[in-house]
Amino acid sequence: MTIVLYDLVGADEARPFSPHCWKVAFALAHKGLEFKSMPVRFTDIGEIEAGSFKTVPVIRDRGRTCADSFQIALYLEETYSDRPSLFEGEGGKALSRFIEKWAQATLIGYIGPSLLLEIHAALDPADQVYFRGSREKRFGRTLEEAARGREDRLEGFRASLLPLRLMLSEQPFIGGQRPLFADYIVAGIFQWARVISPFPLLAVDDPVTTWFERCLDLHDGIARRIPAAS
Repeated sequence: MTIVLYDLVGADEARPFSPHCWKVAFALAHKGLEFKSMPVRFTDIGEIEAGSFKTVPVIRDRGRTCADSFQIALYLEETYSDRPSLFEGEGGKALSRFIEKWAQATLIGYIGPSLLLEIHAALDPADQVYFRGSREKRFGRTLEEAARGREDRLEGFRASLLPLRLMLSEQPFIGGQRPLFADYIVAGIFQWARVISPFPLLAVDDPVTTWFERCLDLHDGIARRIPAAS
C-alpha cells in the first residue's frame, strides 16, 4: 500500500513548501518508498485523519499514522530497516538531533521572518487570514515589521553558515560521502525558501549552494521538479 504524506500547500497545490514536509519527502525517497502527497492547506490541518493532528507532516502507512518529521524518520528507519539507512547508526541519529536544533536556531531563525510576506502571498484568502493572525501573535509584530530589513541581515546570516560551509568544502554531504537525514533537515529548509521566494539566501559560489544543488538532484530530482519561485 502506498504511503500517504499530508503535505502543506498554498493556493497552488502543485507547490508544497513546508520545510518539515520536505524533510519527510526526502526521507521517503531515500528509502525508495512509494508515497502519495496529499495536499493540505493551513486551515485544513485540523481535519487530517478525523482531527487527530494539529500540525504537518503526517504520514499514513500500513493503517498507522505518524507525525513530526523526526519521529517519522525514526519510524521509517525501524519499519524499513532493510532499505538504505537514514542515520547509519546511533551516531547519525545524534548528528541529526544536533543539526535539527542548529537549523531551527540559525536557519529558520533568519529565514522564517524573512519569508513571511511571500508565504502570505502564496496562500488562498482563508489561509491568509489564519497565517497573518497566528504569525503576528507569534512574532509580536506585523508580518511587514518582522520581514523588514532582511537585506541588511543577509550577510550576517551567510556568515553564520561558516561551520557548514567548511564541512561541505571537504565532503559532498553532511552525512559524509552519502546523504543522511541530517542533510534532509537542512535541504528541506532551503527548499522551503526556494519554492516560496527568489530572495538570494546563498551566494552563487558558496559551497553550501553547491551542496544544495546536489540535494536537488537526489532521488531522481524529487525537489528540483518543483520550479523555483521567480
